[in-house]
Amino acid sequence: MKKVGSLLLLLTFLSFFSCQDALECIINKHPELSNQPLASAQVDQLYNETITAQIKNEPSVDNYNYYFSIDGALPRGIDYYIDYRTIFLEGTPLVSGTYNFTVRLTVEQSDNYIEECENKLNDCDGLCGDTASQAYTLLVN
Repeated sequence: MKKVGSLLLLLTFLSFFSCQDALECIINKHPELSNQPLASAQVDQLYNETITAQIKNEPSVDNYNYYFSIDGALPRGIDYYIDYRTIFLEGTPLVSGTYNFTVRLTVEQSDNYIEECENKLNDCDGLCGDTASQAYTLLVN
């Protein structure tokens, strides 16, 4: 009886998720942003810092396209630019203060993408999730 119950539970689970989806989430492949605190900046002094994205538990992080957005305000004088998996913060801050912003990341597989395989339950990218966000604080003295 116990085996029948376990088998029913497994079949119910697999009816909602494909085997590939379940395996992806067991392996826990998902995008993530560096969570190290940003270095403090000084007014009227050049500032450089980076925020890097990766795919956790994925050795082929370069097989994905990375799309970033930033919500919140950067200090006046600091700009950002994106180069593939890295956001570069640089410039000379003009005003002291504490600046809070959130980086949002969405990824999608760039190579070997099979469009026929795309559906509601499985988009064939090998990821358990395809978005991440991280809040950052930049202190300018």
